[in-house]
Amino acid sequence: MPPDMLKTLPGYDRDVQNNRMEARQLMRKLGYGPDNRLKIKLSVRDLPFLRDPAVILIDQLKEVYIDGELETIDTTNWLPKVMRKDYIVGLTGQGSGDPDFSLPTIYGCGGALNYNGYCSPEVDQLIDEQSIEADTQKRKQLVWEIERKLAEDGARPIIFYDRRATCWQPHVKGWTVMVNSIFNGWRMEDVWLDN
Repeated sequence: MPPDMLKTLPGYDRDVQNNRMEARQLMRKLGYGPDNRLKIKLSVRDLPFLRDPAVILIDQLKEVYIDGELETIDTTNWLPKVMRKDYIVGLTGQGSGDPDFSLPTIYGCGGALNYNGYCSPEVDQLIDEQSIEADTQKRKQLVWEIERKLAEDGARPIIFYDRRATCWQPHVKGWTVMVNSIFNGWRMEDVWLDN
């Protein structure tokens, strides 16, 4: 989404102090404030690339009358905990890529990775529309409309974007790196080792 469009989404204005002021106003309307802070437990897999952002999030939430306690979960126990919805706030990494896969899977009603159960028939309709749109510019506009609706609904707020890369040895042959995600293209039928 272009920056001028992104800054109009809730919480995405580059004026951080103004965002915090608006958040504190919302919290006050809900009965919270400096003397009555909301206490939450923030659950996260016990992996540095997720735990570190969770610690930063807890620190940032203090600015808007929310006190978070970090709960680290062993990876083997994470998915069962999430599927039981046994958390107050959960921070998880979510890969992305082709909207035809990621949007219905993460945000669609009944999507396999739609852990928090968000469901909007309007968003589902937009997901279907973008999927069949042949014009790439029109498709971008539809995806941006979906992003706007998800942000306005607070469907699954995006807290951070991480950077990842893929490396391989020169003797690995036949592997094509995808351009839109390191999570796409993990099919290894054509991969071979040149030893």
